[in-house]
Amino acid sequence: MTTGVLLFISAISLLSSFVSGIFGMAGGQILLACLLLYLPVASSLVVFAAVQVVSGAWRGWLWRKHVDWTLTWKYIAGSLAAYVFMTFINFVPGKPMVYLGIGLMPFAAFALPKSFAPDITRRGVVYVCGAIVMLLQLTVGQGGNILDVFFQASPLDRKTVVATKAVTQLFSQVVRIFYFGAIATDAVTDIPIWAWGAFLTMTIAGTSLAPIVLHRMTDGDFRKYTKIIIIIFSAIYVARGLWLLVYPE
Repeated sequence: MTTGVLLFISAISLLSSFVSGIFGMAGGQILLACLLLYLPVASSLVVFAAVQVVSGAWRGWLWRKHVDWTLTWKYIAGSLAAYVFMTFINFVPGKPMVYLGIGLMPFAAFALPKSFAPDITRRGVVYVCGAIVMLLQLTVGQGGNILDVFFQASPLDRKTVVATKAVTQLFSQVVRIFYFGAIATDAVTDIPIWAWGAFLTMTIAGTSLAPIVLHRMTDGDFRKYTKIIIIIFSAIYVARGLWLLVYPE
């Protein structure tokens, strides 16, 4: 990769962490889409996970007083069960599957009747959520859209949503690094140390700026804009996946 590409990824790291810091979502989709333009899938997922770990850890620290730890530990339990299952499968998805998997799942969730809305605070639902998101993380590369749907249907306030999602996703990203790391080692080592420093510095900067906006937002606005973002990005991912099926790279 050229210096220009590495600087571009650094700038995207800043933007994506800023967006994620406000909504607890969407930023990762922006980052992953850009990484997939320049890196193989496995390498993209490792770089993506590393940046998201820093973003999630810093976001979780900034909003630590708002984390719902009961939900968090139950989510991790569901995730671990799915991870154990996936350790018996050596599977790296193709790019069309990554895009289509990320894009189609939220539309399926929104299509459910309201009485079946996937509310993460309902009894037992958080375990299912953790398992589903982990399976998606390790197969199609991204499960954030689905996690967003589970939180969208809940009565939690915006700060609790952002804080709790940051911690739950931090666990998922660490697992993904271990899962894909061995596969992507060669490509990842081609990235210079200074570039890693730039990626992570921009990530912390973007995350630190986000609370300025979130403090001024209402819970109603938060939910409205979150749903709009989910739909927009899901449609983009579906379109990109279909394009790659017709015109493979």
